[in-house]
Amino acid sequence: MNNKAKLKSETVTFITNKGGPTLGYSDASGVNIIFDDGFAFKDLNKDGKLDKYEDWRLPAEVRAKDLASKMSIQQIAGLMLYSGHQAVPASGGFFPAAYNGKPYTESGAKPHDLSDEQIEFLTKDHLRHVLLTSVESPEIAARWNNNVQALAEGIGLGIPANNSSDPRHGSDASKEYNAGAGGAISMWPETLGLAATFDPEVVQRFGEIAAKEYRALGIATALSPQIDIATDPRWSRFDGTFGEDSRLSADLARAYIDGFQTSLDERSTSDGWGPGSVNAMVKHWPGGGSGEGGRDAHFGYGKYAVYPGNNFEEHLIPFLDGAFQLKGGTEKASAIMPYYTISYNQDQVNGENVGNSYNAHIIGDLLRHKYGYDGVVCTDWGITDDEGSDISRLFPGGRSWGVEQGYTVAERHYKALMAGVDQFGGNNDAGPVLEAYRIGVAEHGEAYMRQRFEQSAVRLLKNMFRVGLFENPYCETEETARIVGNAEYMTSGYEAQLKSVVLLKNKGQVLPLQKLKTVYIPKRYRPAGTNWIGFPTPEFDGHPVSLDVVRKYFNVTDDPEAADFALVFITGADSGSGYSKADAEAGGNGYVPISLQYGPYTAEHARETSIAGDERDVPNRSYKGKTISATNVSDLEAVLKAKEVMKGKPVIVSLQLSKPSIVAEFEAAADAIVAAFGVQDQAVLDILTGEAEPSALLPMQMPANMKTVEEQFEDVPHDMEVHVDSEGNAYDFAYSLNWSGIISDERTERYGKRK
Repeated sequence: MNNKAKLKSETVTFITNKGGPTLGYSDASGVNIIFDDGFAFKDLNKDGKLDKYEDWRLPAEVRAKDLASKMSIQQIAGLMLYSGHQAVPASGGFFPAAYNGKPYTESGAKPHDLSDEQIEFLTKDHLRHVLLTSVESPEIAARWNNNVQALAEGIGLGIPANNSSDPRHGSDASKEYNAGAGGAISMWPETLGLAATFDPEVVQRFGEIAAKEYRALGIATALSPQIDIATDPRWSRFDGTFGEDSRLSADLARAYIDGFQTSLDERSTSDGWGPGSVNAMVKHWPGGGSGEGGRDAHFGYGKYAVYPGNNFEEHLIPFLDGAFQLKGGTEKASAIMPYYTISYNQDQVNGENVGNSYNAHIIGDLLRHKYGYDGVVCTDWGITDDEGSDISRLFPGGRSWGVEQGYTVAERHYKALMAGVDQFGGNNDAGPVLEAYRIGVAEHGEAYMRQRFEQSAVRLLKNMFRVGLFENPYCETEETARIVGNAEYMTSGYEAQLKSVVLLKNKGQVLPLQKLKTVYIPKRYRPAGTNWIGFPTPEFDGHPVSLDVVRKYFNVTDDPEAADFALVFITGADSGSGYSKADAEAGGNGYVPISLQYGPYTAEHARETSIAGDERDVPNRSYKGKTISATNVSDLEAVLKAKEVMKGKPVIVSLQLSKPSIVAEFEAAADAIVAAFGVQDQAVLDILTGEAEPSALLPMQMPANMKTVEEQFEDVPHDMEVHVDSEGNAYDFAYSLNWSGIISDERTERYGKRK
């Protein structure tokens, strides 16, 4: 042991073991150091002896079983909790909190201090899994983590916190499921943009860099990747996936998880785990991309996943061939999150139509037994709470689909546990888990339920032991500042952004554009409305891009006659979620189309009768004959107006996509179209000016019209008629252009040709 170098970082001491892990412990936690055979170990339970779970020389399985056997049922129940979203500091957002009984802005608290709620769930409820969202800065995140770990280390058995994050490397922090994005961290394209590279090496590089930044922030679990195959083009979570192709999704899922989980640290074990590892919680088993009508299961109106093409098995491929077939040594993704959906009529054993986390066939028979998965299964957030009164809002209320009636909150916990679930997302309260334990004792006896709880505890603890949290859960703030968002990582992210931009059209080789030409950029208009949660959004009328950035490439004018070309920035058509309170209040069933076109759309080709429905609620969810328009129809008008005012001069369209969109309404008016998936403005401009040649491929089909969208099967990929542009090019999966024409390479050979 090399015990000569003790580094102080705030109130943390670090001890280096020669040939072993670095230990980190809080000076205030009361933890002492035990020496054995020349090595140092932390006496976490303060009993003066080296317990198996404290001995880092032993396998994670042995340590986890030893610790689980020492834990009380109350402590295991806390381990089964996964917190609601925690911002640092907690000064608003989804879940505002108090500091010494006061709001953060009135409390005088430091931004890295723990809130009252955090102290309570760590101490009273024994919670050890925390979901972190936005942070004030990397250094603040590191110091907050150290405060959390010091508190946890000083109580009970000294079990550390396993902090986690949803994806936080996008360029837009306002993205629906990307609450931690933006700020001083490397910026990459959205997951759909990573898919557009068709390059597992790019995706693995992302995972490796993101893992380093996560660990520097005190984060040891990634609630990603999202590997549902997005087989319905209307789904609002399409951009969080690797697209609609199961083979591409499997290859990229494997690369992503290998990047996150495989520790490159020299102290790593032979199985790939180590202090540089980040657990990957892949989602969402058994796939959430086939919601009927494209609706999303965060809301009761989207609770059903349907399989009109009898294609349930293909949705498992990214898990079975990707997440469960890793190359980096860690073997499988360490955790799985089922989706909220009811996989309609897919339970051939019990005949239950309940949310996936409650379904003993989908979790127990398939995931656990048939496919042999013994990692952590954690529910999606809020599945055990009662449904809210307003179906159109995310909060307040839970998503207990299929068990909304006839079950208490505790009985829902029990049903999920018996199905094979280990952990409950979004639950800070151990009470219902303890009540579930008592229900099980009454039904099966104390010994059975103790064993069942220890089974989940071992799974959860293994993920903490393998990434070294028991040895050193602390951050060094100086290292955090050096690592997170450093120039090398920023460059890698930006290069990936460039590789994710798709060139759809280039009539007459109008691209690349010559720098310092004069450009006309129409303004963007968005009416006031509501976001996906139901919160109001303000009206917007202004330029859709930073003109300061544009001026680094072109001269800018508001006069089309003075311009050499027009550059129109638009987003894909957005018509909402597929449900309308106004329709319901007017006597309808509330269900409306999700349109992928900008102009008014009437659902003439929709089903007369929905596949799924609930006799207790709405048995027929058809929207046939109803009309809807996109909220951003002004984008279509901007392109057509630009074509008119430019009087034959080139019109270039930059199309930001979060899912497929119908471009037929404007494509002929555009001389060139580039499609991007959550990239910075300068990445688009670098492509347009030839600083980089486009190389990305479409990770999805672009439909010809809404008729083909309505007639495709929600569970089947590649089953739409695609748009053919004025140049004769079909916007199909794996299509794109570079400066020489249509791209044809090993990627299109592997993924673009159906066998």
